[in-house]
Amino acid sequence: MQQVISVWVRDPRIQKNDFWHAYIDYEITLHTDSVFFTKKISSVRRRFSEFVWLRQKLQSNSMLMVQLPELPPKNPFFSLNNAKQVTERMKGLQTFLEQILQSPLLLSDSCLHLFLQSQLSVSKIEACAAGRTHYSVAQAVQSCGLRRFHSEEDLQKDLSMCSTCDSDSDSSECRYPEPEMKDLGINKTERRASLDLIVTRKEDTLSSPSGST
Repeated sequence: MQQVISVWVRDPRIQKNDFWHAYIDYEITLHTDSVFFTKKISSVRRRFSEFVWLRQKLQSNSMLMVQLPELPPKNPFFSLNNAKQVTERMKGLQTFLEQILQSPLLLSDSCLHLFLQSQLSVSKIEACAAGRTHYSVAQAVQSCGLRRFHSEEDLQKDLSMCSTCDSDSDSSECRYPEPEMKDLGINKTERRASLDLIVTRKEDTLSSPSGST
């Protein structure tokens, strides 16, 4: 049976670094039954400069054995508020990924998997793919969809919180414990402590001499 890899680039959003600087990122959603992917459904957000990095990295890693498709051209007059320009770039980015995902050689590249299915920055992608992190590529992919982590300790904490999640399911199913459940546990503990205190006081009363106060 032919394996299916479906990818969408959509939902452009303006993100502000500060009052003067902003950029657009895009949601990349992947659905697949391919053996190349451990996680069958995923969703991450990437900006145009990260796509530029990905193309350069894949071209370098493939040792020029694959002719990579082109990205949408850079436009010096590109405007974040120009819906037509944003839509054209978004379509171009999707076409780029669709063509990339047709190459078995590129599908074996860990950087591509981390780009599509992890929240790692490009610098952390390079470090993880080179084995310079305490977490593996598979662990970084598994953590996809949880809060963006900035350190290896954050990643390990996220992985422990999601240790029971199915790697083939959408990351939205990996949730932290609900606050209500935490409160319930605290209240139950408090009630148990109160009951123990009451029982102890009753036992002290029964064991004390009659007439004592």
